[in-house]
Amino acid sequence: MLLLRLLLKNAFRHKLRSALTLIGLVVAICAFGLLRTIVDAWYAGAEASASTRLVTRSAVSLTFPLPLNYGERIRAVQGVSGLSWANWFGGVYVTERNFFPQFAVDPPSYLALYPEYVLPDAQRQDFLRDRQGAIVGRKLADKFGWRVGDQIPLRGTIYPGTWSFTLRGIYDGVDASTDEQQLLFHWKYLSESIRQRPGANPARVDSVGVYVVGIREADDAALISQRIDALFRNSLAETLTETEKAFQLSFVSMSEAILVAIQAVSLIIVVIIMAVMANTMTMTARERLAEYATLRVLGFSPGFVVRLLAAESLLIALVGGLFGIALTLPLAAFVGRAVGTLLPVFRVSELTLLLQLLAALLVGAVAAAWPAWRISRIDIVAGLRHVG
Repeated sequence: MLLLRLLLKNAFRHKLRSALTLIGLVVAICAFGLLRTIVDAWYAGAEASASTRLVTRSAVSLTFPLPLNYGERIRAVQGVSGLSWANWFGGVYVTERNFFPQFAVDPPSYLALYPEYVLPDAQRQDFLRDRQGAIVGRKLADKFGWRVGDQIPLRGTIYPGTWSFTLRGIYDGVDASTDEQQLLFHWKYLSESIRQRPGANPARVDSVGVYVVGIREADDAALISQRIDALFRNSLAETLTETEKAFQLSFVSMSEAILVAIQAVSLIIVVIIMAVMANTMTMTARERLAEYATLRVLGFSPGFVVRLLAAESLLIALVGGLFGIALTLPLAAFVGRAVGTLLPVFRVSELTLLLQLLAALLVGAVAAAWPAWRISRIDIVAGLRHVG
């Protein structure tokens, strides 16, 4: 207790300097945590993907559709346990600012492949029965204040016109990593609506954007992917099949340079506050040379003096780090609401909190290294003559 009181007294002897150092630590640790959370949110879709799901798309580009009749041939491939399909819709709700993903899907097979979408049985049945029905994630419904039974109008971009959907269900994610900011509706409704339009292109009517393939064993993913792609090799619409994680990462790779820059900035922030903290501890050690020399005269070993300074640095860093971590959580919640559907899963992970704490302790340890080494070699006589 005596040592702790001594540390607290020394750490906050210069209140203004200690306060400014703590503020810098809090800001740095908080910024470090937020930047890491942004990177984690970018990878959230890939990390939440299932190892037993594959995605089959056009080998040319995702914008090229695949024929609907590919489905039965894929379903017959050895190792395939389930099959569904989806089209990106790209509609606009009121204004372009209200962006959120919308997919035309085959509801029975699609929901069977995505058990992480938890939907009440009554709402599931209503959705399956209503060809014009739709379901949305909980976060998206809360954002726009939607309730079951509401009409959701979307202005088509890829598929022109005004489309209206009846909200038949609101699903919850099985855990925090599940995307709850998307809208799903019937692929048949989309197909039939296009078919009824004058001059409709039959190839576009009976086509899908991607096939979602369920497999029995995750270890067979590469082999099954090869089998599927071999079916359509040298055809007019060749396919590329990959794991759902690889499919998600293909989108992340488009902004990889930005993510590397964000990670670099987060590390630079830690290095900067480390330099600031080191300067603070160097000033502290220089001012207290006479005190440290007196402790040596009283019989305290050089190791005790070094531990005293190091413990003071670690205490300041720990206090600043804990405040920074505490501030990160509400700020992350605010940022998550601000970015909305752009980063649908925005949460501070346990790993990020641990890294924040370790970064704070690292700053404290490194900042004390140089001044601690200097006072360990202090000349007692010179130290007693020193005036801080």
